[in-house]
Amino acid sequence: MNLTEPITPNWVRDAVFYQIFPDRFAQSERVAKPSGLKGWGSPPTPHGYQGGDLLGVAENLDTLVDLGINAIYFTPIFQSASNHRYHTHDYLNVDPMLGGNQAFRELLDRAHDRGMKIVLDGVFNHASRGFFQFNDILENGSDSAYTDWFHVEDYPLFAYDPEKPNNYKAWWGLSALPKFRTETPAVREYLLHVAQYWIDLGIDGWRLDVPEEIDDDDFWRTFRRRVKEHNPEAYIVGEIWGDGSRWLQGDMFDSVMNYILAKACISFFIGDSLNRNELAPEPLKNLHPANARQFASEIANLQSKYHPNIQLALLNLLGSHDTARFLTLAGEDRSAIRLATLFLMTYPGAPCVYYGDEVGMTGGHEPGSRGAFPWHRSLWDHELRDTFRTYIHLRHSHPSLRRGSYETLLAEGHVYAFLRQFEGESVVVILNAGTSGVTVDLDFPGLSVDGVEWSDALGSGASRVEEGRLRGLDVDARSGRVLVTREGQ
Repeated sequence: MNLTEPITPNWVRDAVFYQIFPDRFAQSERVAKPSGLKGWGSPPTPHGYQGGDLLGVAENLDTLVDLGINAIYFTPIFQSASNHRYHTHDYLNVDPMLGGNQAFRELLDRAHDRGMKIVLDGVFNHASRGFFQFNDILENGSDSAYTDWFHVEDYPLFAYDPEKPNNYKAWWGLSALPKFRTETPAVREYLLHVAQYWIDLGIDGWRLDVPEEIDDDDFWRTFRRRVKEHNPEAYIVGEIWGDGSRWLQGDMFDSVMNYILAKACISFFIGDSLNRNELAPEPLKNLHPANARQFASEIANLQSKYHPNIQLALLNLLGSHDTARFLTLAGEDRSAIRLATLFLMTYPGAPCVYYGDEVGMTGGHEPGSRGAFPWHRSLWDHELRDTFRTYIHLRHSHPSLRRGSYETLLAEGHVYAFLRQFEGESVVVILNAGTSGVTVDLDFPGLSVDGVEWSDALGSGASRVEEGRLRGLDVDARSGRVLVTREGQ
């Protein structure tokens, strides 16, 4: 493989993702429910289930299609004794509370019938106390056949006694999450088999949980080879909160979750309204309001990190199940999420909407951001959803926004503008994060654009370039404009 030219899945360039936390998105009457569920819509807590399931998702796919969604990333769905399911008991079986493997098969088929891709969460750094091989050690101690599957220091294991420190390695010291010994051949083969099994079943990719904690590049290179041998277009995206360059040379991951971009968007589009009480986890703690030049500097730094093929495959997000919701961080300022979403839908890479953001869901940091989706439409912010739908369909309508080059044109005060170009189409996006309207002149150095008419994709009228400059563009406070032209127009 030529690592100077990393190859990423072609379909990701055209994807708009939707992240779903399965326990909280939708319920189906066809999935039997245990009696101890919390009420749907009750305040989210670290423990306790509200009973979302995969058939509920399958039965509501057309709502997502209407929004413009064509890919879904699920947080874990495998059998687990936790509502978030990062405590995996069985990697080869979907949790019965979610409907089991049969429900997933129906969901996958329905999604593929609609041209939608499905990406699953792979938790390969650690298992759980309920995982069979670890449970065998709990039962049999040093006589277990699986003692080399985990980092055991002494016997018996102190797995449930809060008064005693762990005597085995666990994720962040949490006794519920014993860390795999991935250097053990049987463990490596087991995890690679899991990755291959679900790819063969038809999933379209893996999101990898805390992959930097498997500090073994050979493992991830082998993981990529195994996955790509079975589906060359499978998407591999790592949960990396900072610079992902180590994993993005073409031999490990295709992408990372672009938290660098998320942080820049929080600082610029929310600005002085930032709710600092909800800045968690640690990577978000030091965020501060930013002006357009600071934002442009962050974008330039991000653009310099990765090959263009990687840039076009990054999973771009404003928040996730691990952060407070963007609207809560913004003090429920709708203009902030509208601006940030317009940027997200016009920036290179695959945008990802966290479930419910489009209807105005709020929630603080974990577990507050994991509330149940409000299916009574009287509870929706319909104007906000229409805005999301407009911006998503804008992206689908213009190849430049999915595959084009990127160039910053202006960064002054609270105004940021950029140019996207692809195969004769040019798109200019102007974003005003300030609290008053502005009139903008844009220069187009090196471009033959005089006399060219630009239509406003958001309906604010046409504009014309004269003497290499787009003059007198009015941009209202806390809003944006999108101008489009094509060769020969």
